[in-house]
Parts: sequence; structure tokens; C-alpha cells
Amino acid sequence: MEFIRHNTSIPVPKVYCAFKHKNTTYIVMERVKGHKISNYWLNRSEESKTRLLAQLKGLVDEMRALRPPHGSQVANAKGGSLHDLRLPGLGLDNPQVTALRFGPFEDIASFHRWLTKPYDYPHESLLTDVNELINWYKDNDWGLPVFTHGDLSSLNILVQGDNITGIIDWETAGWYPAYWEYTTASQVNIRNLFWVDYIDRFLEPRPKELEMDRIRQCRFGDFG
Repeated sequence: MEFIRHNTSIPVPKVYCAFKHKNTTYIVMERVKGHKISNYWLNRSEESKTRLLAQLKGLVDEMRALRPPHGSQVANAKGGSLHDLRLPGLGLDNPQVTALRFGPFEDIASFHRWLTKPYDYPHESLLTDVNELINWYKDNDWGLPVFTHGDLSSLNILVQGDNITGIIDWETAGWYPAYWEYTTASQVNIRNLFWVDYIDRFLEPRPKELEMDRIRQCRFGDFG
């Protein structure tokens, strides 16, 4: 949140302090005025929805304009390990990292190899869709990572009237492949089902990437 606050105009809570007490970590931050965009969404006019989605797209574009300070690394804002409960237990490769964290990775190719571990290469013994996924990871030029919130759910966007007042819950944020924002936002939960109809209005549609990521979720144990 502090990285975003200092490098963009995206509205995020100001962090006052963070500390650990009796093995529990606490964070004290500013209370942002507003309510979740999901509240009353279906009662909004189309004009109101359009204004909010245009604002959200502008904020995402601003985040995409950030240049990765750690080169090609897939990593958190400080170049360290990442966190995402949808990828459980995978940090165990590194004894210095807890099971709920993973990475950092040298580049996107390394991240992709980790996602399909232990299968680095296509093989006739693997399922057809697994081979398709591995080949797709290998055959594309992914460029540099982009800064990604990682959970742009309607539950994490705060609004007042027709203005976005805060983007919250940045624990899954980091430098990821450019498609990661779209595929994670598309993993809507039961309280967020309506949101899937609006994602293409603030994020670049990536249907092929979504198709491939659903194979990954199915075959490699993502909670989704």
C-alpha cells in the first residue's frame, strides 16, 4: 500500500504502523470513507456504472505504467516473496519462506515452471491440456512483469457516489505477468458473481490466458 501511495494517485489507506504482538502481526491504517462497490451496484444507473468503471480503468492503467524496479523478477513490491492463498503450500521449496509464501522468481519463465512443477516439458504421458499449457507458457514472449493488485474483486473497491475512494486488500499484490490481473479478477466468489460481467470494461480482455489459467487451476491444485 505504501508503494502504491508513494508512486501513484491510486487511493489506498495510509499505513500508520505495523507490529507483532504474541505472534500475531497487526497493521494500523487509515479508515477510508465509502462502501464496497458491490453494495447497491445493481441499483445504479448505467451512466453511474460507466463513470466508476472508467475511473477504475484509469487507476489500473496508472499501475501498469509503473516500471519494475527489480528487472524481470516476479516478486513483491520490495523484491521479496509473494502471498496468495489460491496457491497454497507452494513456498515449501525454499526453507527460508513459509508455506503460505512463494518466490521470488528470476523471471516470468521461472514463475511458469514453478506453476507446473514438476513438469518442465511436454511429454506424451501427460494429459493433452497439460501439454498445451506447458507449451503455451514456453512459446510466448511475456515481456517484463507489471505491478498487479491480484484481487480486483468488487469487494475490494470502495466508492462514495460516483467516485472511487479506495482500493483495499493488497496482500496478493506484486510484479506478475501482464495477464495475471485479469485471470485473478475472473475468479469471482459467490458474493461477487455479477462482477464477471464487468471485468472486461476495466481490464484488457484476455480470453486465451483465462482459458489456459483455468487448465492450471484444474490440473495443479489452485483453490480458485
